Amino acid sequence: MSVYVDDAVTVWRGRRWAHLMADTLDELHAMAERLGVPRHAFQDKRSGAHYDLTEELREDALRLGARAISRHRDREQVRAVIRIARAQWSGHAADP
Repeated sequence: MSVYVDDAVTVWRGRRWAHLMADTLDELHAMAERLGVPRHAFQDKRSGAHYDLTEELREDALRLGARAISRHRDREQVRAVIRIARAQWSGHAADP
């Protein structure tokens, strides 16, 4: 079981952001808590359950044991992590 952070490439409000994802929701929420990210920041999305992290929080997550994944170098692994994150979406069971 693992927690992952992708490349901080999304620019929003003048900052770069990454996605924190995990093999289980328990792991995901536990890492977010360790990072001080509030639970209301959880993104329960059809595109995948995740938290958005600033570049600085991404570095903190890596120091706490999250695994870095790159959309450029680790494409198959990123796809697998995203599949898991999508399966964790609360509406997944109802999704046709």
